Amino acid sequence: MTTAAPAPTGTDAPSSPYQSYVYAYPHKTAYRALPERPRLSTLWATEPKDALSLYLHIPFCEIRCGFCNLFTRIGAPDGLTGAYLDALDRQATAVREALGERDPVRFATAAFGGGTPTFLTAAELERLCDIAEHRMSADLRAAPLSVEASPATATTDRLEVLAARGTTRLSLGVQSFDDTEARAAVRPQRRADVEAALGRIRDARIPVLNIDLIYGIDGQTEQTWLRSLDAALAWHPEELYLYPLYIRPLTGLGRRAGGADPAWDTQRLRLYRLGRDHLLAHGYEQQSMRMFRRADAPPQGADDYACQTDGMIGLGCGARSYTAGLHYSFDYAVGMHEIRGIIDDYVSRPAADFARAEYGRRMDTDEARRRHLLQSLLQAAGLELADYRARFGGRTPRDDFAAELSRLAARGWLADDGPGATVLRLTPEGLAHSDAIGPELFSPAVRDAMAAYERK
Repeated sequence: MTTAAPAPTGTDAPSSPYQSYVYAYPHKTAYRALPERPRLSTLWATEPKDALSLYLHIPFCEIRCGFCNLFTRIGAPDGLTGAYLDALDRQATAVREALGERDPVRFATAAFGGGTPTFLTAAELERLCDIAEHRMSADLRAAPLSVEASPATATTDRLEVLAARGTTRLSLGVQSFDDTEARAAVRPQRRADVEAALGRIRDARIPVLNIDLIYGIDGQTEQTWLRSLDAALAWHPEELYLYPLYIRPLTGLGRRAGGADPAWDTQRLRLYRLGRDHLLAHGYEQQSMRMFRRADAPPQGADDYACQTDGMIGLGCGARSYTAGLHYSFDYAVGMHEIRGIIDDYVSRPAADFARAEYGRRMDTDEARRRHLLQSLLQAAGLELADYRARFGGRTPRDDFAAELSRLAARGWLADDGPGATVLRLTPEGLAHSDAIGPELFSPAVRDAMAAYERK
C-alpha cells in the first residue's frame, strides 16, 4: 500500500524525502466500492471525446521483482492469457458502446502497461492491438503508442509485431546493469541478456527507447551507479527514468522492511543528484524528478507526460479510467492471492458487467484543483498560471493553496520568478523532494481514505 505521511506544519520538512511516488491522484487506495454502480454511458455522456487516452493493462510477469507492488501475477496457467484477452475484448466492446456515436471518438495517445505486456506471445500482442483498433477505434499508427517490456520478453517476434502496429516508444525495465545489484533487488537477470534485448529493440527501429534504472539498491555505490548509467547511455536511449528504490508492504523486499532509515535517505538523495548531473552533462533534459529526455529525441505528442489527464479510458482489471467527475477501476490488491482472485473474477465476467463502474472516487472542484497542481508542479516545466486560471474560473494556485505553497517556498523548494511570473515551478532541490511534496499536497479526505484502506 502507498500511504501519505501526516501533513507537516509550519515550515518543517517531511521526515523523509521518500514518502511515495505520486503517479496518480487520488491513489487507488482512496477508491471505494460504488454502491450505485453508475453506467459508463452516463459517466461519459458529456465528456469531451476528441482527444482521449487509451490504456490497456496486462497483469502478467515472468517474475515479480522484490520492489514491485504493481497489480500483476507471476506466470499464467494454460489458457489464462487467452481468457484474459477474451474478457478484454468484451470490456472494450462494452466501453466503446458506452462512449456512443453522437460525438466523434478519437484517441490522442495509447499505452500498453502492466505487468509486462510482452509477456503475451507475438500472436497475442497482435490480438491486443486488434482490440485497441477494431473494438475501440483507436488508430495506433496515428497516435503515440508506448509499450512496457522486460529484457526476457523483448524477443524479435514480439518486437516485430509492436513495430509493425505503430509502437513509437518501448520502455525496458532494466533497473541495474550490475548482476549483483539485480539479484539484491530480486530481479534475477544477466547483463548479457539485457544487452541482447537492447540490441533487438534497436534493430526493431522503434523511435523512442526508454530505460528504467533504480538507485538505492543494497550494496550499490556511486561507482556502480555511474557504471549502470554509462551502460545505458551506450545505447543512446531517447529517455531514461531514474527511480529511487522503495520497500513497500506485501512485496518481496517488504518482508525485510524496517523502520525509518535516514542513512538510506541520504544515500538515495546523493545517488539521485549524481545521476541527474551525469545525464544533464550528457545532453539530457530533466522532465521530472524521474524522467530525463535526450535533447534531440523525437516528440511523443502534446500530452507526453500528463500521466493522468481527464479522458482516460483504461481497459483490463488493473487499469484506471478518468472522467472529470469520477476516477474508477476494478478492485485493487498487492498480495498474490488476492490479485489472482481479481483476475479470475475479471475473466469470468459477461459483457454486461463491463458497462458499469464498480470502484472509484468522486472528484469535486477542490480535488480537481489539487490534481492539476500536483500533476503540473511535479514536472520540471511547472504549472502554467494562465492554464490554471482558465480552468478554475480565474483563480490562482495561491488563492487555493496559499499555506502549502508558502511552506514549499520557505524550504527553498519553490522558485521565485518575481511578480510577473507566468509559471509556478519547483527549484532543483524541490524536484529532488518530489516524493515528499506530492503526498503533502493530498487533501485530508484522501489521506483519511488511504489510511483506512485495508491491505490485501
